[in-house]
Amino acid sequence: MTGEPGKDRTTQLPEDAGGTVRDAASEEATTDSSAAVDAGAATEAIVECVPNFSEGSDRAKLTEIMRAMRLPGVHLLDFSMDADHNRSVVTIAGAPDAVVEAAVRGAGKASQLIDLTRQSGAHPRIGAADVIPFVPVSGISLVQCAVLARQAGLAIWRRFGVPVYFYEAAASRPDRVNLEDVRRGQFEGLRKDAVKDTRRQPDVGGPELHPSAGASAVGARKFLIAYNIYLDAEGTAEAVSRARAIAKEIRASGGGLFGVKAMGVLANGRPQVSMNITDFQRTPMARLHASIREIAARHGAEIAEGELIGLIPELAYEPNADWVRQIKQFDPEDKVLERRLRRPMDWP
Repeated sequence: MTGEPGKDRTTQLPEDAGGTVRDAASEEATTDSSAAVDAGAATEAIVECVPNFSEGSDRAKLTEIMRAMRLPGVHLLDFSMDADHNRSVVTIAGAPDAVVEAAVRGAGKASQLIDLTRQSGAHPRIGAADVIPFVPVSGISLVQCAVLARQAGLAIWRRFGVPVYFYEAAASRPDRVNLEDVRRGQFEGLRKDAVKDTRRQPDVGGPELHPSAGASAVGARKFLIAYNIYLDAEGTAEAVSRARAIAKEIRASGGGLFGVKAMGVLANGRPQVSMNITDFQRTPMARLHASIREIAARHGAEIAEGELIGLIPELAYEPNADWVRQIKQFDPEDKVLERRLRRPMDWP
């Protein structure tokens, strides 16, 4: 690998949540932001982190990764494995400094256990620890979470030699705000592009990706709801094609609903519309569900059931809504973030 892990590239810090950036070489700006994080911590700030790992079938590997993340001040709130997407999602929350350290250790363990050259990514991915977002819960701002993301990214490179791209509120430049732009080409394409195109090189480390663990996208964002719906059909090519058509209509980039990212896939032997809702206040879940049902009907399909990956904030929870009733065995005590914080899971 070119360059020593301890030698970093110059990066930039976000000026605000909208992605405007400023020069990180400004010591005053960096000091002010760090002080703000320290002030938040002093008032019992709580930050959530939702690392996504590119392993969805080997439970032993995920267990090792989670054990590496176990630290005082960090609570395990949720985890899930998806063999079809070859992906695991872990939700932790707690004191900012402790959560940063837990995320870094989890990324390091993933880099040791997951070899991207020996697997394919059913879900888009560039790294073993593919995505590591920091989310403000209480007593901390999105800008402060961007600072935490920068701290985590630097540590991942320095300790484990895994290059890092910063995205969303932590993005170093406008063309890296959207995660899909960072992950274009996945691991296989990005490892080639990064060494020949300076526009695709990591923000920290590189330019080569880690030979087996790739790179990590580390960022800061608002609450994101990972919501999937299954169509009431067998997993035929025609049914999956319908799911893709529905996804194309519902996602924002296709002229659909604001803040909705979607793709149609075959999951668990059934056609699925897999979605991320990045702004549930502008696009409430009830509206999303109604729109999908309408679009599905136009394509000759019906919704069979829904699925949540990870947690939702209390503000998004609608007890009597159709979308909630269609999620099997939905328990708000387990799936609503604020309630889960009061009763976290046991670490493995």
